[in-house]
Amino acid sequence: MFSKKNSSRFEMDTLGWKDVRLEHGKDFLVVRVPSYCDILKMRGAAALANPQQEIENALSKPIESRPVENIIASHKSPSETSVAIAVSDDTRPVPYNGEREDGILLPLLRRLERLGVKSKNIKIVVATGTHLSTSQEWKKEAFGEFINTRYKILDHDSSSSELSCLGSIDGVEVKINREFLKADTHIITGLVEPHFMAGFSGGRKAICPGLVNSETTHFFHSAEFMDNPNATNLVLKGNPCHDFASKVARRARVDFSVNVTLNGEGKLTGVFAGHLDRAYYEAVAKAKIQSAIPVKREYDIVLTQGGSVATNHYQAAKAACGVIPVIKRGGIVILAAHNSSEEPVGKDDYIKVMETLAQTGPGGFTRVIKSSGWRFIPDQWQAQKWDQFFSKIGDFDGLIYCTTNIPPGDLKELPGKSGYELVGEKSVKIDEMLQKAIFYAIRKMERRTTGKPSIALMREGPYAVPAKGD
Repeated sequence: MFSKKNSSRFEMDTLGWKDVRLEHGKDFLVVRVPSYCDILKMRGAAALANPQQEIENALSKPIESRPVENIIASHKSPSETSVAIAVSDDTRPVPYNGEREDGILLPLLRRLERLGVKSKNIKIVVATGTHLSTSQEWKKEAFGEFINTRYKILDHDSSSSELSCLGSIDGVEVKINREFLKADTHIITGLVEPHFMAGFSGGRKAICPGLVNSETTHFFHSAEFMDNPNATNLVLKGNPCHDFASKVARRARVDFSVNVTLNGEGKLTGVFAGHLDRAYYEAVAKAKIQSAIPVKREYDIVLTQGGSVATNHYQAAKAACGVIPVIKRGGIVILAAHNSSEEPVGKDDYIKVMETLAQTGPGGFTRVIKSSGWRFIPDQWQAQKWDQFFSKIGDFDGLIYCTTNIPPGDLKELPGKSGYELVGEKSVKIDEMLQKAIFYAIRKMERRTTGKPSIALMREGPYAVPAKGD
């Protein structure tokens, strides 16, 4: 609890304020905001009343595709047929667990085995892209004991020498996970939600960048692609990331896909199985309706959260970029992130490029990496997206980054204001840090504005996208 007396410069009288709840990894945080704080939230989307039945219906009546049973039957004897299924990693809350009623993986696996496909011939490939490998603990939680015990689950390695060549696409020599490519039947799965580079996640991204080599990933995240105004949330037309990933996925031959949409509470709202493109576009239409938040103004202060996706600082960029349409230049963004990964900031390359960003200042990083003397560094694409965020607000101190899982010294080195500066470094609680950040931001903006500073909460964080409109 926080005192309602102004006992320090980071405390305020909260009488008449309201409590709000923010997702924080697997938990939620409750903090107080002024009564006039606008709550920007996704449109209400009802969870499926009978998710198990809807999953079965989607598999039985796929969108512009043969059912998986017919696809298997077109190969050799089912008992000799191999199947590879691409699944998302720990940065996407896809409902896979076979012990959940909304688990999408077990119904698919059961169908394969009923057809005569042997469990030993089914491989589940975690499409990690260039992310860190997933832990055994995560696999157990994500898939459940039965799936973990019965099927081979392996992580993709983008730097492996054992990748298979797909040939040249747009001048890039594309390689792909060998275990996936050599299977007789290729199935992809994923979650369709806004993505700040590719427009929407899911679909073709299970292949590219999920299962390709590092060099292809670097092209997908090139400075030119990232600087394209269409490489942003909710946009597919003219988006170079989407176009390139789609070409790679088609070359890899996706035989069947299963994508889902979720609401703000993480409940299943749609299951879209079938053709690589046709089923995906139907999922995109659903996700766009759910995720786009109509807005008419920009705010002095925006409070947001990284959700389950913010396993590290690298991933938290999604939440920051989602705020760009609604934050004023010179405004303050408060971002809460759990960052519970073993590497809570990110890999060494990410730390290196963020150091460069800190040195160049807002807008400077993009100019540097597009210069003739720059040598490409993996993860620079994420620093470039951070640069676009800081360029909008105009000042590193316009971000207050709140986490208790990144050591104070490490967080201080990153662009932005560390939440530790507001509470100290001993016995820190994340809800206290976040509340102090709200007090600090309001006090600071009160000195700059006439009247009360405008403030908004992005309730669903990176899963929702503000869009100008009614």
